[in-house]
Amino acid sequence: MASQHYLARRLFDGWHWHENRTISVEDGVIAGFSLVDDSAATVLEGTLVPGFIDVQVNGGGGVLFNQTPTLACLDAMVAAHARFGTTAMLPTLITDDIHKMAQAADAVAEALARQRPGIIGIHFEGPHLSLPKKGIHKAQHIRRLSGAEMALYCRTDLGVRVVTVAPENLHPDDIRALVAAGVKVCLGHSDADFDLVQQALAAGASGFTHLFNAMSQLGSRQPGMVGAALTGNAVCGIILDGHHLHPACARLAYLAKGAQGLMLVTDAMAAVGSSASEFAYFDDTLYRQGDRLTDKDGRLAGSALDMASAVRNAMAQMHIAQDQALAMASRTPAQFLGLADRGLLEPGKQADMVLLDDQGQVSASWIAGKQAWPQP
Repeated sequence: MASQHYLARRLFDGWHWHENRTISVEDGVIAGFSLVDDSAATVLEGTLVPGFIDVQVNGGGGVLFNQTPTLACLDAMVAAHARFGTTAMLPTLITDDIHKMAQAADAVAEALARQRPGIIGIHFEGPHLSLPKKGIHKAQHIRRLSGAEMALYCRTDLGVRVVTVAPENLHPDDIRALVAAGVKVCLGHSDADFDLVQQALAAGASGFTHLFNAMSQLGSRQPGMVGAALTGNAVCGIILDGHHLHPACARLAYLAKGAQGLMLVTDAMAAVGSSASEFAYFDDTLYRQGDRLTDKDGRLAGSALDMASAVRNAMAQMHIAQDQALAMASRTPAQFLGLADRGLLEPGKQADMVLLDDQGQVSASWIAGKQAWPQP
């Protein structure tokens, strides 16, 4: 790949703001911010920011990972979300049988082996969840950990591995074994009390999946999982689509955790990047009404949220500055996942970049220095 030079009128490197900075890219990596004559640089009108990293992506572009766990599905998901600034994602498999889990793992392994842009690993949301807090997860597939799942999670060809579990359905020793194998364990879809959650955190769990949603709530005498999440050091994913939680809860989360303790996630289903209003989910159908996605009973079923919208919503709902919202979409998830080469715009980092206009809409995105949207 030839050298590239971009003159950004406004640039956020993940920590600080700059104006009229020239960024140089060599072989997909940021080489530096050396001064380059304007005639040699592509001028970017707008704000250049680090690419967004989404830890929870179920689908996009009209496809759902559970329905078609294939390389083609992953390519479609990446293309759909690149329009909205996502340059790295964890394709997320909702609770399913072991055969489908293996298929999903094989697809991700193939994507990584072929160096497909945007795919950094896999997130298994279940199947070791709580039945009372299962949401739209299928009850027939919720189960305890067996050797087959453990072997799958411990595969070394899957990149970053995240598993969401309910502490009441997984022994602390199993959490320790997963963490020792390099798996990031998140807690969610759980009715566990505060003490049980503390045991899971002590065993090595380091995150919470969609804070406030599908978990035991904060009470005056029973802090629940929400209380443990808000008062501890684990990083919390949060869905800011205006439907999953009240803006006051979003503000409370920010006051408790700050940008370093919250990461924006979409929990996106097939709807993102698609104009369809109905989508298949196992043997059921999901319905989209505006930016709200529900099952036939009216229950929230994932989201139609994209990361650029999540950033704008964070500013509006949490009453925070743009740099803090952007950090929750890039720097914080990169740190949580241990991605030393992402999340910031600085020399040595992969050139995952997003250009925003004055309204926070995505004008362009790049993955490893190659323009991902709009297609060149």
